Amino acid sequence: MLVNGAQAPSLNSFYHHNKPPLNPAVPDILTLASPMRTSLFSSSLSLHQQQRTHFPEPINTPQMLHPISISKCFSTSVEQMGSGSQSERILDFDENEREIFKFHGDGLGSYGAGGDRKHLDTPELEVKDLAELPEQWRRAKLAWLCKELPAHKPATAVRILNGQRKWMRQEDATYVVVHCTRIRENETAFRVYKWMMQQHWYRFDFALSTKLADYMGKERKFVKCREIFDDIISQGRVPSESTFHILVIAYLSTTVQGSLEEACIIYNRMIQLGGYRPRLSLHNSLFRALVSKPGVIAKHHLKQAEFIYHNLVTCGLELQKDIYGGLIWLHSYQDTIDKERITSLREEMRQAGVEESHEVLVSIMRACAKDGDVEEAERTWLKLLRLDEGLSSHAFVCRMEVFSKAGEPMKSLKTFREMQEVLSSYNVVPYHKIIEVLCKAEEVELAESLMQELVQSGMKPLTPSFISIMDMFLNLNLHDKLESAFSACLEKCRPNRSVYMIYLDSLVKVGNFDKAEEIFNYMRNNEAIGLNARSCNTILSEYLSSGYHVKAERIYDLMCQKKYDVDSSLMEKLDSVLSSSRKVVRKPISLKLSKEQREILVGLFLGGLQIESDGKKHMIQFEFNQNSIIHSILRRHLHDQYHEWLHPSCKPSDDIDSEDIPCRFCTISHSYFDFYADQFWPRGQPQLPKLIHRWMSPQVLAYWYMYGGHRTSSGDIVLKLKGSVDGVGKVIKTLKSKSLDCRMKRKGKVFWIGFLGGMSTWFWKLVEPYILDDLKDLLKPGDPTSENNVAELQNMNFDSGSGFDEEASEDSDMDSL
Repeated sequence: MLVNGAQAPSLNSFYHHNKPPLNPAVPDILTLASPMRTSLFSSSLSLHQQQRTHFPEPINTPQMLHPISISKCFSTSVEQMGSGSQSERILDFDENEREIFKFHGDGLGSYGAGGDRKHLDTPELEVKDLAELPEQWRRAKLAWLCKELPAHKPATAVRILNGQRKWMRQEDATYVVVHCTRIRENETAFRVYKWMMQQHWYRFDFALSTKLADYMGKERKFVKCREIFDDIISQGRVPSESTFHILVIAYLSTTVQGSLEEACIIYNRMIQLGGYRPRLSLHNSLFRALVSKPGVIAKHHLKQAEFIYHNLVTCGLELQKDIYGGLIWLHSYQDTIDKERITSLREEMRQAGVEESHEVLVSIMRACAKDGDVEEAERTWLKLLRLDEGLSSHAFVCRMEVFSKAGEPMKSLKTFREMQEVLSSYNVVPYHKIIEVLCKAEEVELAESLMQELVQSGMKPLTPSFISIMDMFLNLNLHDKLESAFSACLEKCRPNRSVYMIYLDSLVKVGNFDKAEEIFNYMRNNEAIGLNARSCNTILSEYLSSGYHVKAERIYDLMCQKKYDVDSSLMEKLDSVLSSSRKVVRKPISLKLSKEQREILVGLFLGGLQIESDGKKHMIQFEFNQNSIIHSILRRHLHDQYHEWLHPSCKPSDDIDSEDIPCRFCTISHSYFDFYADQFWPRGQPQLPKLIHRWMSPQVLAYWYMYGGHRTSSGDIVLKLKGSVDGVGKVIKTLKSKSLDCRMKRKGKVFWIGFLGGMSTWFWKLVEPYILDDLKDLLKPGDPTSENNVAELQNMNFDSGSGFDEEASEDSDMDSL
């Protein structure tokens, strides 16, 4: 029933009856009056049968996603990642939050701000022509340099320049730089520019720096453009408007992780530091990039999007409809909905004569779903029905959530059935939502029926719905059904930690200690699942209450080792047990890196791990490729490995549904990390320690490979390394001392160390004992890899030798895979 007694029109009045449902043979669940005779969870397996079924072994992971194709990763469905159990990879986000904002037509343009460069003012650079120079010998030498330098490799070019130190001056080097930019040899121009900065006669030239930065930015060499940009600021000057503009566009034109954040930083400094008014196209391009991410990622960019909106308004620029729609879309994904802001945006749209699109109305439905605002949701629903675009499955999902929040699960179910009648195709998200709603309402028969329907449909993934239904069984003490659901989950998908945690709670509740201990040990030994403080406290509580004091002491020792906190409610019993065995209760929070943790850190630093400082102490900054299946498994392992060191904001709760581990997390600031900062990051720059040869153990090499290495399409192994030439040479010498012959190639600031052919097998035998079990099939050399994130390595020829004078790649800015 709607506001003022308005009755919602029937969906059939808006759609033709000839659209077939997805499953026409599925009966209407609303008419079911008796339990299903062939329920998915109608019988439980015996302990012997479960042992025969066994737990899933590590599986071959399907095609790896390219690390820089961020948007493609989130638009790729789970079923495309594999079939059967392989498609049940642990996802970072709920499928419902992987939606991206849909633009209308060309919308805000696709980084079209580059077309505005011709309108930007740049400082004039005055350079004498070669004929104006008085000395014939100087003209001849400069002409020779302009011809020779572009034809040589970087190291050779530097040696040629060093040979001209006796006569070369600022004006001569400036002429060479400008000449190289005129003939589009911008890499050579940049090389000469960096060389002249090191000479005693160098004087900062704002016009030259601006010209070169703009050229590098136009070629999307954002690293070199940013380097010159920072040089200009370090000289106490404000970069020109053109440099700001071009650098922002250069960052937006790449999909390297972190480039969007850097574009936002430069945009903000352009306004706040430079006092410039960016072009309309630049505002629109940056805004488009912000809302082109999945909602769960993009919601963190709300403040930046509002800042862009504020600048558009204050500058009197045109506000396109996608700006309004994008802001409402971002607000709808916030944890706390700002109703007043959404209302004001809608009012501004009305005053501007902009109609609310399908995307805007769905965003409003999403916001209503979070607050349970049924009245506003129904008004919005009527508007959606009147649109010619039709309804999306996401709109139905939001409506189901609204009714669930209002305590009307049967209306949610009715909405789901209406969706099946209206839409000819849809994904698995509506099934997840309706099963979650029915499980929260404890509608056991309906939830079981929908779960069986989902399994029969062949849609993937199934894990979220298994979690919902198992949690319901646990709350209702239906332990036999829970065990059957767990067994079905093992057969049909790849369970995660949440599934095992629910099953462990059930086993403890019914007193099945042997099976609970078996599950606990399996979680402990499986790196892809792992333990947490909650699982340890669960089994510790049961051991203490049942009088298994020896086992309780072992769990307590494990918690001390992993630095997990013991629940306060257990401390009294635990103190009594330990006192009787003449042990003293130790605090499991004392911070000290173990030998394993120290070796892992060294391997990660070789692979590119960063360290930051707060002025006095240092913190480790863990960062992972959000599109890499390898990194998704590794980050969970490292998150557990350094649990006690993590910053409080990076520690997830121990709730059952707490499965998401961010792609970036950091430790607390601690003096313990000062040593690593001095060795690997002196003065804020990566460097290889002088004693690195003493620390390169097999475990160090293993984590270097997992974090910063790749297996190529030919089955070889390559490791990425940054540092000085001397440091890299020392690493290679150490590897050869371990009978690991390798080849090296340099691409820009990155060195690639390759183990080719049979040598990759020797390397693998050395590191295999320390490779995570779930990663062995992905990283084992020899077989062609299915990953596509090593495209940059395919054209790398290791066969030509391993010298340090190789020419830097044209793609040196793309050195992070």
